[in-house]
Amino acid sequence: MTSKQPRDPVGLRLNRMVLRFTHNWLRVACIVIGLYACLPIAAPVLMKVGATGIGQTLYTLYSPFCHQFAFRSVFLFGEQPFYPRYNTGSPYTPFETYAQSLPEFTPDRQVRIWGQPVGMVGDISGFSPGFQGAARDFKGNEQMGYKTALCARDMGIYLALFAGALIYSHPYVRRRLRPVPIWLYLLLGIAPIAVDGLSQMLGYPPFSLWPPRETLPVFRVVTGVLFGLMNAWLGLPYLDLSMRDTRDQIESKLERAGYPLE
Repeated sequence: MTSKQPRDPVGLRLNRMVLRFTHNWLRVACIVIGLYACLPIAAPVLMKVGATGIGQTLYTLYSPFCHQFAFRSVFLFGEQPFYPRYNTGSPYTPFETYAQSLPEFTPDRQVRIWGQPVGMVGDISGFSPGFQGAARDFKGNEQMGYKTALCARDMGIYLALFAGALIYSHPYVRRRLRPVPIWLYLLLGIAPIAVDGLSQMLGYPPFSLWPPRETLPVFRVVTGVLFGLMNAWLGLPYLDLSMRDTRDQIESKLERAGYPLE
C-alpha cells in the first residue's frame, strides 16, 4: 500500500494563495473594475432588446451606489444622449419637455423610494423628493432611449478608472509611473468635482443658498473622467508597491522555512 502524501499546512497554503494574488492583483483589478464600469451600459441594451427583467435587475443592483436621476444620466438608443434640466443652458431639449407628457411624472402621482412614500411628483420644474424619486425610477422609453445604470458622472469615473488600470498594466508604464503628486491630484481630481457637486447641491433645498443650477452634461462627464484618472494614477502605484512588499515578505518567509515557493 502506498502511503498518502502529507498535506501542506493550512498556513503554507494560505501564504501561497496570497503570493499568487500579489502576482496577479492587477489582472484581477482590471476584471473587477471593467465589469463594474461596463455592466451599467448593458442595462439599456437589455431594455432595448426586450430583456427587461435582467435590465431592471442591473438598475436595482446599482441603485444603492448612484442617484440614477434620468436628467443626469447617459441615454442610449434615443433622440438624445442626454436630457438635462431646463436650467443647464444646454442645447439639448430639456428633460421637462419630455417629462410633462410622461405618466411617470404626473404631478399627483405618489412616489416611493425603497418602498417608502416620499410624496407626489409635484411641479416638474422643482426638485421635490417626489420628483427626484420619479426621475430615479424612470428608466427610459422607445422615444428617449434607456439610461445607463450609473449617472453620467459616475460612468466617467469608472470608465476612466478602468482605462487607467489598463494603461498601468502595460509593463513599460508600470515600471516607470510614480504616484501623482498630491497637489496635482487635488487640483485636477478633487477640486473640479467638489466645486461642481457642492455648488449644485447647495442651491437646492434644504440649503437654497443660491438659485438652483445644473451642470452641463459634458462638464459632468469631464469632471468624472478627471476624478477617475487621478484616482488610478494615485492608487495603483501605491497598491503595486504594497503588493511587491507583501510578495517579498512571503517569499523570504517561505525560503527561511525551507518551503518551495510553489
